[in-house]
Amino acid sequence: MKIVVTGGAGFIGGNFVHYMVKKHPDYEIIVIDKLTYAGNMETLEPVIDKIKFYKADIADRKEIFKIFEENKPDIVVNFAAESHVDRSIENPEVFLKTNILGTQVLMDASREYGVKRYHQVSTDEVYGDLPLDRPDMFFTEDTPIHTSSPYSASKASADLLVQAYHRTFGLPVTISRCSNNYGPYHFPEKLIPLMIANALADKPLPVYGEGLNVRDWLYVEDHCSAIDLIIHNGKVGEVYNIGGHNEKANIYIVKKILELLGKPESLITYVTDRKGHDLRYAIDPTKIHNELGWLPETKFDDGIVKTVNWYLENKDWWEKIISGEYTEYYEKMYGNR
Repeated sequence: MKIVVTGGAGFIGGNFVHYMVKKHPDYEIIVIDKLTYAGNMETLEPVIDKIKFYKADIADRKEIFKIFEENKPDIVVNFAAESHVDRSIENPEVFLKTNILGTQVLMDASREYGVKRYHQVSTDEVYGDLPLDRPDMFFTEDTPIHTSSPYSASKASADLLVQAYHRTFGLPVTISRCSNNYGPYHFPEKLIPLMIANALADKPLPVYGEGLNVRDWLYVEDHCSAIDLIIHNGKVGEVYNIGGHNEKANIYIVKKILELLGKPESLITYVTDRKGHDLRYAIDPTKIHNELGWLPETKFDDGIVKTVNWYLENKDWWEKIISGEYTEYYEKMYGNR
């Protein structure tokens, strides 16, 4: 079995590569990554001798077709995406190019070379948000798409394109929409690794608004196991929601990290809220449980301990990242708020 994993040097894609190498050692894993700021070859270093790697942009039609011609993959799993909401507000164009046009190129190549399953990794952000005072409400696969940012709009557009390719061309597709992931190899601009890094350096921890926004947190390895099930056993043409059953307010997470690191809550700094900031995400994963038998295995209080410990044990990985372009971006986003 040959599987193309795009965005495989990023956070979730990199964890998926690690997972698949361990779970399916007989598979040939072909990783494609543009190696933008969030792509890191050191994430793949432990498995580099067990995979084939290509540095390429998924929107580069000529290069992608060349890779497919060389490898004739059976399955494509598309993690490659610009994914940070704040960056999409600063510069929407790159999100449209990668997340929509890149998806089109991958599907055209999949059609040309007879891929047996194209899987699109999407996000619960395509559904918009839920009210904080309605804990009984959850996103299901039938929840209408209602986007809030250029990022979520680009991902929703890609999802619609994937469904159109299935209906129009018969491309065998599946789509998964996940809640917020956390775990090893997470780029330090995201909430949890950012708070860990800042707390360890005794720097201010920037929290949007009052920190009351709620997210459904999914440990990344649980996400990887769900995608593994979908690409092998999921029904063609279907959407599967993958949720963690771990709803937490941002401020709870920040305080938990400070507690685990023995740092004072006085490090918390409240900053001006993000434009169009979604209030609450919460996924109902009943469908994937009923059809494929999947449930998240990691409770948040266990997963956050594993995550903090990983960052403590792998400082070399993330300390190299917090420099150059990222430092400039960080100051731009949080310095005057």
